Amino acid sequence: MELIKLKVLDEGGTTLLTCPAAEQLSLVYRAAYRPGDRISLEIGTPGQYVVAQFEDTMAPALLYVEKREINFHIPFGEQAITYSPKSFTGDCHIIRARFATPEEIAARRNLAFNPYDEHGDTGFYPHASANVETRGEAVFAARNAVDGLYENDAHGVWPYQSWGINRDPNVALTLDFGRPVTLDELRLTLRADFPHDSWWTEATVLFSDGSKEVLSLQKSAAPQRFSIAPRTVTHLVLCDLKKADDPSPFPALTQIEAWGTEAQ
Repeated sequence: MELIKLKVLDEGGTTLLTCPAAEQLSLVYRAAYRPGDRISLEIGTPGQYVVAQFEDTMAPALLYVEKREINFHIPFGEQAITYSPKSFTGDCHIIRARFATPEEIAARRNLAFNPYDEHGDTGFYPHASANVETRGEAVFAARNAVDGLYENDAHGVWPYQSWGINRDPNVALTLDFGRPVTLDELRLTLRADFPHDSWWTEATVLFSDGSKEVLSLQKSAAPQRFSIAPRTVTHLVLCDLKKADDPSPFPALTQIEAWGTEAQ
């Protein structure tokens, strides 16, 4: 029987709290987090689907866990401003994890959604990364485009974080699924802090199977939906972004969605 183990660890790797492994866990940590603290999730066999909720003020997410152990690092300082001011605060925290049901795994869903994504090789998916993030600031990181927040009439701290491109015309955002998935629809929500913001009139999506889609975009705050021929891929790249001919130099992306199912 597959089991999950949850732990809270400090910066030096000392275990602050754990509990016996189980198929479904709810860990109550009764202390304030400190810089360097992290949440560890362990599974016996890599390649499992886990519904995780590392912070009780945030939504749970269905993650594909590629490694036996993954870590979510508690955000502090500049990293914390892309999360709700209510998140990770106080001295009582509920951390939950369970294996996803077969029905949840099989369902058509947004395969890009992961509010717990981080920089680097996280070992869990979906995972967003980019070759450019404006000034390296957390409020413009690629992970913001998969966190499930659609507020886009401003820019900056939560809930207005976005993927910022630092005015670079050669930017690209990679969305990695960690395993084969079958996609049939894409949705893009542009940041719409007009007139501060510009927008893109066109975007290209390159898929790991060698195919591509060219998307025609509008000046709109609403999610823009694009049905695509179903294809099975492990990742996609959003690139060749064509800026509108307007005075603002600041187009940005609030959310990318990739709708589909697990590959059969």
